[in-house]
Amino acid sequence: SSERKPQPPKLKVPFVHDDQLTRCMRLRVQSLQQKKGRPQDGEKLLQPNEHVYRVDFLRQHNLRFLRWDIQLEKCGKVTVTGTSQHWTPDLTHLMNRQLLEPVGIFWKKPGAEEVECNEADAQEFGERLVELARIRKVMYFLLAFTDGLEPAQLKGSIVFKA
Repeated sequence: SSERKPQPPKLKVPFVHDDQLTRCMRLRVQSLQQKKGRPQDGEKLLQPNEHVYRVDFLRQHNLRFLRWDIQLEKCGKVTVTGTSQHWTPDLTHLMNRQLLEPVGIFWKKPGAEEVECNEADAQEFGERLVELARIRKVMYFLLAFTDGLEPAQLKGSIVFKA
């Protein structure tokens, strides 16, 4: 008999645009420009095409990375960079050394249905998130949008086997 095996439960954690932190980091750039100030040594300044997203790990243990679920409404590219610290930019600045390697790069070519990615790196990045989830409930990411893509055109989440 062709009984279907029950699928293991999946945990899908969405990327949520963090308006407040994005705004906060933009204000930092503006204030440096106005005062002709210099960033701290090694400080990561938010570029105009970069936005802060957060992921809340509803479960932190016994997760296995399955896949990225990134949907783009139009062609373009998004680069997803994880950050290593639980940080509040209104208190401390984000440093370049807190940006994680490797990054996930997802793109959609003109006329294509499917979103493609740098598979090996994206897989390694996903597996690292399992480790990171154990020690933090919330993780912050920088998403850089290029080739005309905008945050409103992205729907993304990370899928784990729970």
